[in-house]
Amino acid sequence: MTLRLSVIGTGYLGATHAACMSFLGFEVVGLDTDPAKVALLAQGKVPFYEPELEELLAQEIASGRLTFTTDINAVADCDVHFICVGTPQKAGSLAADLTYVDASLDAVARVAKNGSLVVGKSTVPVGTAARLRARLQEINPGADLAWNPEFLREGFAVDDTLRPNRLVVGVTSDAAENILKEVYASNLKDGTPWVRADLPTAELVKVAANSFLATKISFINAMAEICEAAGGDVTVLAQAIGYDPRIGNRFLQAGIGFGGGCLPKDIRAFMARAQELGADQALEFLREIDSINLRARQRVIELVRKDLGENLQGKRVAVLGAAFKPDSDDVRDSPALDIAAQIHAAGADVVIFDPKANESAAKRFPALTYVSSAEECFQGADIVLHLTEWKQFRELDPAQLKGLVKTPIIIDGRNALNREAWKAAGWHFRALGRADS
Repeated sequence: MTLRLSVIGTGYLGATHAACMSFLGFEVVGLDTDPAKVALLAQGKVPFYEPELEELLAQEIASGRLTFTTDINAVADCDVHFICVGTPQKAGSLAADLTYVDASLDAVARVAKNGSLVVGKSTVPVGTAARLRARLQEINPGADLAWNPEFLREGFAVDDTLRPNRLVVGVTSDAAENILKEVYASNLKDGTPWVRADLPTAELVKVAANSFLATKISFINAMAEICEAAGGDVTVLAQAIGYDPRIGNRFLQAGIGFGGGCLPKDIRAFMARAQELGADQALEFLREIDSINLRARQRVIELVRKDLGENLQGKRVAVLGAAFKPDSDDVRDSPALDIAAQIHAAGADVVIFDPKANESAAKRFPALTYVSSAEECFQGADIVLHLTEWKQFRELDPAQLKGLVKTPIIIDGRNALNREAWKAAGWHFRALGRADS
């Protein structure tokens, strides 16, 4: 008999997981406390932008395998319950807020049938799974808990779910592992690596991976600072060290740093948990990683002042990009939007164009001006900032755009544009970690 699955929490992670599990042939019930979100998803619509997801969601709704509800009793006969709720950073603290995780566990524990498995996918501080398992078995001794961290990349979430590069399961029994092997049978058939771990290790895998990626990004941004001081070129430096297979060239693109809803809050929560465990010295380096990342944003603002002067009052600044990364409308802790907001606060007239994130950015910073095309964004600009590396920005014609601006100055905050092409078209081109031109 095919397993019946529930997905608790239908935000970015939950909606994606629910649609993909349905695509794999399971009957899936998505549960959320937000009636408006549930109604939207039930119509096959996604309240955020993620390539391929809305089409997949509509297809699976039509198949009859995927439904959404606000009624906890609707998941009572499910065999596996995936907890996919958010773990935001606590206000006034580095630690993760586990309110939604705890509430989800309590709710599903009260209705889960005997022999069912609750599976955490949310990113949580190490030790949370063991605590939740004890709580689950206190309420419902017939159910068990496992941890199966997610490794989704925004912009590639559907592919990462259907074709993951590894599957990590934290379990305390063979029975729990066997249930998860049944869930992921198609992935195992395709040869996806399977890692069985204890609960603490499974929790640590996600935050360790994010910490490593954050370290690599901040490392190359630190090298960009050195290159600027020494007259070097960080793009050539990155290319050279990237040929070393021990290093690799991924995440070695110097720029304004990382953002989004995962990396910043995950490394901060990791530091907070390490301190609680008495192992804070082991992660002290992450404080500098966070500092370097935030400093990269300030360095762009310094370059703007270098070209426009200390007084930005009345200057028109064109900003390409608001999302924290391309192929996403996510503006949580977005370096691009943070820079734009700070420049606006200094008195500049900031005009933003993002192919997908204008609406979500406007909700966060309504005082900024949002336009519907790059050409409109460039019109009359004293300076242009390239802050999110959308493909269409790399394909812009610098010669055509030069006639639209007041002053042809561009700062490439992502080191993704063709510097020579922009220079040849008569632009003054700046980028972090590279000599002025």
